[in-house]
Amino acid sequence: MLKKHLLIFSLLINLIVYSQKTYQKTFYKNGNLKEEGWIINNKKVDYWKFYFKNGNLKKEGRFIDNLETKYWYFYGKNTAIEKEGHFKGGKQNNWWLFYDKDGFVNHKCQLKNNQKNGYCLLYQKNKLVKASKFKKGKKIKEWNDFSSFKQENNLNDLR
Repeated sequence: MLKKHLLIFSLLINLIVYSQKTYQKTFYKNGNLKEEGWIINNKKVDYWKFYFKNGNLKKEGRFIDNLETKYWYFYGKNTAIEKEGHFKGGKQNNWWLFYDKDGFVNHKCQLKNNQKNGYCLLYQKNKLVKASKFKKGKKIKEWNDFSSFKQENNLNDLR
């Protein structure tokens, strides 16, 4: 009876020790931080940051069970933001914003499971110049001016 209790106690201790949330950092050979974030059972969870070899931030966002989730930000080697958007179950979904080298929105697209699915809006100097509509990654319609796009679409769908 005592052996049985000791075995159960030992299993519970192992379960507690190995399922604890720990903060992990890994480094490049040059000593710079490569990535940092939370781990449970060898899976990435909660908030993580990833870095380029030069030490600048590369991307940041949340994980659930090793899969990207919620809102993420991606940066270029020079620290300028390149894109941002939503993940669900490790796949890009909902609206994503893509930036030009000057930090302005170049285009924004609705995505579903890593492919364009919905509207894509192209901007130049913060002005909408072209719009397209996609279904499962294939372009099904295109507008070359804002007035024709506005006439055919409910702009509330673009939020």
